[in-house]
Amino acid sequence: MSLKTVLSRSLWVWSQGGSVLRSTRERTLSTCCGEKHGCGITKAQSCDSSACPAVEPQPRAPSGVNKKPDEPVGAPGVSGVRGRSYFTNAAPTDQKSLLWAKYHDMKRLVHGACSVLNPSAIYSNNEVSLAEVDIYGFDYDYTLALYSNALHTMIYNAARGFLIDHFKYPQGIYKYDYIPNFAARGLHYDIQKGLFMKIDAFHYIQPGTVYRGLSPVPDEEVLQLYGGTFHIPLEQDSGFYGKGPKVKQFMDIFSIPEMTLLAAANDFFITNEIDYDPVHLFKDVTEAVGMVHLKGYMYKWIMQDLDKYILRGEETEAVLNKLVDHGKKLFLITNSPFAFVDKGMTHMVGKDWRDFFDVVIVQADKPHFFTDCIKPFRRQDNDGALRWDKIKSLEKGEIYKQGNLFDFLRLTGWRGSKVLYFGDHLYSDLADLTLRHGWRTGAIVPELEQETRIVSTSQYSTTLTWMQALTGLLERMQTNQDPGAREVLQEWQQEREELRLMTKNLFNPHFGSIFRTCHNPTYFSRRLCRFSDLYMASISCLLNYDVSYTFYPRRTPLQHEAPLWMDQLCTGCRKTPHLEEMAQIR
Repeated sequence: MSLKTVLSRSLWVWSQGGSVLRSTRERTLSTCCGEKHGCGITKAQSCDSSACPAVEPQPRAPSGVNKKPDEPVGAPGVSGVRGRSYFTNAAPTDQKSLLWAKYHDMKRLVHGACSVLNPSAIYSNNEVSLAEVDIYGFDYDYTLALYSNALHTMIYNAARGFLIDHFKYPQGIYKYDYIPNFAARGLHYDIQKGLFMKIDAFHYIQPGTVYRGLSPVPDEEVLQLYGGTFHIPLEQDSGFYGKGPKVKQFMDIFSIPEMTLLAAANDFFITNEIDYDPVHLFKDVTEAVGMVHLKGYMYKWIMQDLDKYILRGEETEAVLNKLVDHGKKLFLITNSPFAFVDKGMTHMVGKDWRDFFDVVIVQADKPHFFTDCIKPFRRQDNDGALRWDKIKSLEKGEIYKQGNLFDFLRLTGWRGSKVLYFGDHLYSDLADLTLRHGWRTGAIVPELEQETRIVSTSQYSTTLTWMQALTGLLERMQTNQDPGAREVLQEWQQEREELRLMTKNLFNPHFGSIFRTCHNPTYFSRRLCRFSDLYMASISCLLNYDVSYTFYPRRTPLQHEAPLWMDQLCTGCRKTPHLEEMAQIR
């Protein structure tokens, strides 16, 4: 019996706190599983939290027992009926009572769904067979090297100093310390209006996620500012790479302290009622943060205290060893300078780290490395000196600076789907490779680890499952024109908004999850799915899979398709094939 069929009949529990008695067919609703994996599903079924609300089975009454309820209970206007049947054909006397009856019946069916998501899993947007991949490429920052959050505070403080000392901004901005949990990756910033916002895959602002400085902007004001709509024409205002001219998207992890400084400076001017131009502020903050990188401050901090800033280096070494042991070719393309990369890789892997790589390219100037064919490769000595000889081949053990992808392809012959490249920046690292050159791509999303842990909590899964069920009730009952029924529907709508806010605040109280708005994927998620074949929290997730493993994306039904197939486990719920190997490293 389908859930819809069950809800179409009036379901009443007869005794307070009593067991619900159901037929064998009805009890199929109570669980999705035979052999369980901790989330109530079998190996042959999916545990998508929006599609499979697991319901705990209720015990059957002992044989021959026919306990009479002390006080028959039903919806308002419906008397209790003796007997073992779970259903009754008796209808409530008014539409309002009928709706509340359906509400409570649905709520009894809803329990938390999947609760064993694995933060070390690799998720696939496209089918990828690692057996077909012969060459693995890597970015360096936030790919081979993961950094601690302490680096964000250092970048923020240094950029704030440049903003005040170099650009002569008010000293009062020094009072604003770094706020670790304010900004989130993937946000858009209206340069002319000085507003942060989260935008969904359809270019609509998520209500409640617009901030001027450190304060939220009411939805009514947002509508006034954008001509009565939440829609932002990103194609003309932001461009393909999200750089403007009117709206900027912050896509990399290094941009989090920049967003926080922008918000703090805006807040200072607004709070002190000082007239300023948001366009000038954006330009100056961008340059101040850029100075931290260009002047080498960030490189110096990390090199002076590698243990403090670099995380999980032993896992990077394990990944490289595994790939090389299986005969894979490796290459590195990074925008960072060689001295910085050499120091970090020596710390993580050892002084012979270059033996792992067939090609090493530094200061590549991505994304222009992937799009332009102007800059030639230059050989660089270990001491940083540049050679003047023409590069006719890319040799193992050598260091190359700049260059371009077109010469790289010509000199190596590494083309198409036999190449898999990993990076953290969806635009600078991955977009052009997948759109223009057909490489396989893997996105490194460190935030995924924390978000999967939140999604795995019973609070989140239960709230989300009930919110989806309530949405289904609203959809089916919205045509009821009875005045009492309309009042009930308004209450449901209000509860749905409260549930949305609750799930949002579990991630980030200001902007929520980086992957979802209320019900749609975020614009960041849309780009993630378009530009990456695979995505994961770190490259160490590769240790969980064999080098011949095939990743299959879950087939989620389109809106016009019936959700009939249940042949795949939720990717994150699966026991990864080689998780035991990680125990020796973590």
